[in-house]
Amino acid sequence: MIHRAVLLLALLWPGLVWANDWDALDTPGAFAIMRHALAPGTGDPARFALGDCSTQRNLNDRGRAQAERLGAAFRDRGHAFDVVLTSQWCRSRDTATLLSLAPVEDTPAFNSFFRDFAARDSRTDAALELLENQQGRPFVVSHQVNIRALTGTTTRSGEVLVVRHAGDGLDVLGSILIDP
Repeated sequence: MIHRAVLLLALLWPGLVWANDWDALDTPGAFAIMRHALAPGTGDPARFALGDCSTQRNLNDRGRAQAERLGAAFRDRGHAFDVVLTSQWCRSRDTATLLSLAPVEDTPAFNSFFRDFAARDSRTDAALELLENQQGRPFVVSHQVNIRALTGTTTRSGEVLVVRHAGDGLDVLGSILIDP
């Protein structure tokens, strides 16, 4: 009976928080790493240019709304961050800005290596080192391939993993997802 009620609520209430591990953010050393909000498609067009958003796969209206709702959910729950570190890809940078959680800082260590898997290890090592030496509490916006390399976990668009440092990687403590 309870499962039917949850299903009915999910169908009737768009924007429902699907994963609800907010308490994981209270764990000492915990911070957030997010796959950019909804940007339909896979990878980037062949004419991709880092500094030109018109050549990239970008957030759609649902993705922009998803990022805004997610940022509001963090603020409403009193979760604060000192900086939002983001990939330089437009969909990540736009997500980071729309979250409105903290100053946004372009961080090449979180740039996607989807088209260049040879960069996986160096980019992952650079990201881990940066996070290990980060002052304050970061919120990271990156890409599925980067997050999987850092955590071993696959994420959906707009999904936030609550993580903390653990040895040579990041331990996943929980997940937060607001439906686009």
